[in-house]
Amino acid sequence: MQPDPRWLRPEWPGVTAFMTTLGPNFGRKAGDPEQARANRAGLVELLGARPIFLDQVHGADVVRLRADWHDDNAPQADAAVSTDPDLAVAILVADCLPVLFTAPGGVAGAHAGWRGLAAGVLENTVAELCAAAGCEPREVKAWLGACIGPQAFEVGPEVVTAFGREPVARDQPGFVYRPGDQPRWLADLPLLARERLMSVNVTQISGGGWCTLTDDSRFFSFRGESRGRPRGRMAACISLGR
Repeated sequence: MQPDPRWLRPEWPGVTAFMTTLGPNFGRKAGDPEQARANRAGLVELLGARPIFLDQVHGADVVRLRADWHDDNAPQADAAVSTDPDLAVAILVADCLPVLFTAPGGVAGAHAGWRGLAAGVLENTVAELCAAAGCEPREVKAWLGACIGPQAFEVGPEVVTAFGREPVARDQPGFVYRPGDQPRWLADLPLLARERLMSVNVTQISGGGWCTLTDDSRFFSFRGESRGRPRGRMAACISLGR
């Protein structure tokens, strides 16, 4: 597999990190599973390490990668930490927000849809990364990949409430009210993620600003599939430098 110039990359020295775009599908449940398996194997040379994909469930659990995990026995979790140069973190996305992390001695990645984000997946990832790498949150850098953007992600009051806001008919931090027959808001996942990261003293934050739903020439989108978009999942990956 060759790297694509359209892929998104944080500007971090010392690690290999990227998010793939429209093209190879890495989701075994979103297309040909054997082709997805082959595409995953193709990442090894690019990362200089073996990517481990989790069984993502929109939760907040974080694991430390183990060498005996593979596609068929990976645990249910939505974030992972690696301190092993031979093991790369790999996160599947197609509208949810991927967040990659680097710190002295470790890397991590998280799958942050609104459920996981509200449940604390980013805070948990920072805590686990700091414990594994022996660092402080102020040393952690976070990069936000592409997700459904704040002009496209319409949600109901249950999402507003999950983030501790009052579901009243007005704008809330991270939510723009949309008048109508039913109360609806436009949710800003990158802004909400930044808020969560800053609450645990992670201030070195970059990325965000890409919308998977509206940019149909560049990204897979789960919601876009109902509009005739191709099925597939992108991968946000990170490995330690050697």
